[in-house]
Amino acid sequence: MIRLAPLSLVAALIAAPAFAAPEAYKLDPSHSQILFHYSHLGFSTTYGMFSGFDGTINFDAEAPAESSVEVAFPVSTMLTGWQARFDHFMSPDFLGASEDKTVTFKSTGIEVTGEKTGKITGDLTLNGVTKSVVIDATLNQAMEHPMEKKPWLGFNGETVIKRSDYNLGMFAPYVGDDVTIQISIEAVKAE
Repeated sequence: MIRLAPLSLVAALIAAPAFAAPEAYKLDPSHSQILFHYSHLGFSTTYGMFSGFDGTINFDAEAPAESSVEVAFPVSTMLTGWQARFDHFMSPDFLGASEDKTVTFKSTGIEVTGEKTGKITGDLTLNGVTKSVVIDATLNQAMEHPMEKKPWLGFNGETVIKRSDYNLGMFAPYVGDDVTIQISIEAVKAE
């Protein structure tokens, strides 16, 4: 019987999840947006948005620094609120009219800075250029969605990039080179 106790303990440890692993969550495209804004000659602030995109968060509630995120979407999904501005952004002056380029972000590390905050470092690829960026992120909520009855996450994040770093610097510095990016996403646990 003494020999059986260690064997049954080992079997119990193998059967029970001793350590939580990251769980996959899919972005909810209907409630995930990326807003951006920049100064227009100092006269106004110009805004744009990306919405309706997909991505994956591998979320580790027990060890958030072990989490990761990956997002990709066509640049042509940009919303500017004015067709002439959108057309100019898609022209060879900026992104190239004949190409349907993709914007991607893939995290390379997470530094936990508070109970619900962290810095997500990752590779942002825009206009064929990849640069490391840091997103200041906040976990808004992690719980069962009250209507969907599934595990759900909500995050906000913010970072600033330079247009010129991505070969999009036309009219800089008069039209702001710094672009502030604000992110708000929801994600549902993958089945």
